[in-house]
Amino acid sequence: MNQALLDKIESEQYRKNPITFAVGDSVKVHTKVVEGDKERIQIFSGVVIGRRGHGMNSTFTVRRISYGEGVERIFPVHSPRVEKVEVERKGAVRRAKLTYLRKRLGKGATLVKEKEGRNTEAAAK
Repeated sequence: MNQALLDKIESEQYRKNPITFAVGDSVKVHTKVVEGDKERIQIFSGVVIGRRGHGMNSTFTVRRISYGEGVERIFPVHSPRVEKVEVERKGAVRRAKLTYLRKRLGKGATLVKEKEGRNTEAAAK
């Protein structure tokens, strides 16, 4: 099949309002969960440890510590099941993948240095 044709078909299925977040950000991912005939929103919060893919195949991985155990979940960016992604806190990282967080325990497993902007520096003075 022609790549231009595939791109045209995929462009209709892209998310209307793009999600803006980066690796290292602490996020809350609101997902739709269907149980029987009922539908509800479930929130998964954690640190984004990686993004991958291109176009419709792009995904992001969120990691959190739950009851002392590390839990990672992979979400498709353009999935209709992902209602929204709230950025709680911006993170300043120097890597594209934060797999080193898997080896850390306790607070160090969720600790990513907060991004400092000009507004926060001016407010501190």
